[in-house]
Amino acid sequence: MTEAPVDGRRSAAATRRRKREKEILLATRTLFDERGVRDVHIDDIAKLVGTNRAIIYRHFSGKEELFALTLVGYLDELMARMSAISDGDPEERLISTVGTFVDYGVAHPAFVECAQMLMRRPGPELFDEISEAALFRLGRSIAGCLAILKATLEAGVAAGKFTIADTDVLANYMYASGLGALQLARVGLFISEAAPGIPTTKSLSTDRVREYLVLSSLTLARG
Repeated sequence: MTEAPVDGRRSAAATRRRKREKEILLATRTLFDERGVRDVHIDDIAKLVGTNRAIIYRHFSGKEELFALTLVGYLDELMARMSAISDGDPEERLISTVGTFVDYGVAHPAFVECAQMLMRRPGPELFDEISEAALFRLGRSIAGCLAILKATLEAGVAAGKFTIADTDVLANYMYASGLGALQLARVGLFISEAAPGIPTTKSLSTDRVREYLVLSSLTLARG
């Protein structure tokens, strides 16, 4: 029994579709890095690609899905940097991992914006607006980063340096709180009282945010 011949036209169409999707994601990433997430609209992306918004929506279910898959690119870059931290004392590994996360977020503020924008949406809403395939790709990239952090935490538990009931929950918490800290670093200010009822602002450096995030991570890990 002979196999059916491959439909060359269908294969070529799939190749063109994948190529166009990559072009759209690259354009989205370029605009994010240039302008920030909030100032980028679908029409801007379509113009950079040389198409129209109808074509964008033919490839992606909506803006949320497009942004989610753009976030995948950031997360994969972050994961590659975190993966390089694999040896040594668990506490030193945790310090280096948190520092790498901060450095990447400061260098790529659009990563922080995009991640926070998606995290503000309730899970059921995202499930309704993003295709299963896109959610799988996003989940895989987030899980990859969290797995590196989890491995560090578990190494600390095994060495008797960390006391953690659930490393999965703590890794997720550190990721979420880290995004908040990165937003604080981006603002570069913190608020305090100059006198009772009188607010004032003071400057806040990235180094100080990194210091506090490292310290809080170590404190949580040590229990």
